[in-house]
Amino acid sequence: MTFEVGTPRVLRAMNERTVLQAIDERGAISRAELSRVTGLSKPTVSLALARLHSTRLVREVGRTSGGRGATALLYDLDPRAALVLGLDVGRRWVRAAIADVTGEVVVRRSQRSRIRSGQALREQVIDLSRAVAADAGLETTELARVVMGTPGVLEPAAHRLRLAPSLPGWQKPGVVDGISAALGVELQVENDVNLAAIAEHAHGEGRTEDSFVFLSVGTGVGLAIMIDGRVFRGSAGLAGEIGYLPFPHTSVKSDWRQGGAFDLAVCAEALVRAAREVGMTVRTAEDVVGMARAGDANALEVIRKQAGLLAVGVAAVTAVLDPPLVVLGGGLGAGAADLLMEPLASALRDLSPSRPRLAASALGAGAVLDGALVTALDSAKAELFSNGSGQGQSDAGAADVRVESSRRTS
Repeated sequence: MTFEVGTPRVLRAMNERTVLQAIDERGAISRAELSRVTGLSKPTVSLALARLHSTRLVREVGRTSGGRGATALLYDLDPRAALVLGLDVGRRWVRAAIADVTGEVVVRRSQRSRIRSGQALREQVIDLSRAVAADAGLETTELARVVMGTPGVLEPAAHRLRLAPSLPGWQKPGVVDGISAALGVELQVENDVNLAAIAEHAHGEGRTEDSFVFLSVGTGVGLAIMIDGRVFRGSAGLAGEIGYLPFPHTSVKSDWRQGGAFDLAVCAEALVRAAREVGMTVRTAEDVVGMARAGDANALEVIRKQAGLLAVGVAAVTAVLDPPLVVLGGGLGAGAADLLMEPLASALRDLSPSRPRLAASALGAGAVLDGALVTALDSAKAELFSNGSGQGQSDAGAADVRVESSRRTS
C-alpha cells in the first residue's frame, strides 16, 4: 500500500523499498505477482524494477513456466548487491564466512585460535578476514557489514571488550579498533552466545518461539535472553552473564575478575576436574562424555551431578524470566545433550515449579558464525532497503527499519 504524501522522489524511494522487501521475502517473482503482493500498480512496479535493475540491486533470473499464454520475466535480488562477513572468535577456533544478500554462504574458513596474546589473535582475525574476502573475489573494504562474535561484552564508551578472561589480551584497548582499521570497514561486535541465540531463532529450536533463553555450556558458560524476537542485553550489555551467578553449591571459590563461580562450577573444565576427583584418567570433557556413552559408571555419575549443578542455574533463570523454552547449546551443552537432558530435567523438577520445554540446539559449532551472518545481513538489508535505488536515507524519508533475514545462511 502506498500513501500519496511527500515528493515524487520520496514516493519513488518508498516504492522501490517495498518492491525490494517483497522480492527478498519471496524470492524469484514476476511483475504481476509483485503488484499483487505489494498493492502497487503494475506501472509503478515496472518503474521500480527498472531502476533497481539499473543499479544492480535486482536481476532477471528466468521466466515463469507452465500454464497457458506468454511467460513472464522473474526478478530476484542480485546476490552481490551486498556481501557481509561473519566472524566467530573463540578460545579454540576462529571461524569466518562471507554471505551474499540472499543468505547464501559464498566462502567459509576456520583455524585453530592463536591465543598466546591479544595481538596474535587480532592479527589472525585480520588475516583470516582478508583471506575469505579474497576467496570471494573482493576487498574487505567492499563488504557491506562485518559482525564479530566473541566471548565478553563490548564497552561502548571505551570501545574495548571486557569479561573475556578465556582470551588472554583480548580485553586490551585497541583490539576492536585495530581490526576495524585494518579491514577498512566498521566492525560490529556482539557477544557470541547472543549470536548463537539469534541463529537459533532464525534456523533452530527458537523458530517457533519469540521468547526463549539459550544456555551455552562449553569452554565457558553464557546465557542469551530472547524477548519478543530481540536479544535483551540489559543496561550495560551484561544481561545473560550467568557465569557470574553467585553459586555456593561447589567448593570452587572465585573472584569475578578471574571468572564467575557458576562458570567455574559447570564449564567443560569443571567436568574434567570432577572426573579426576573420582579417580578417572581423562584429559578433556570429550573423554568424560565418551566414557559415559560407553557405559562407564563413574563417568555417568559425574555427568549426572554436573547436570544437577546446571539445573540450579536454569532454575534461577526460569524463576525470573519464566521462558517457554530453554535451548541448551555449546560444545558440552549440545554435544552431550543426550546425557545431560534427562538428569537436568529431573533436577529442575525438584528445584522449580516452572516447566519450560528443554531442547538441545542442532546448529552445532557453526551457531555463532551463523548468528553473525544473520545479524550482518539484517543490517545490510535495512540500509539497502532504506536507500532503495541509491538515494540517501533522507531522500527515502523512512523511519528506522529492521529487516529479519528471510533466507537461510548455510
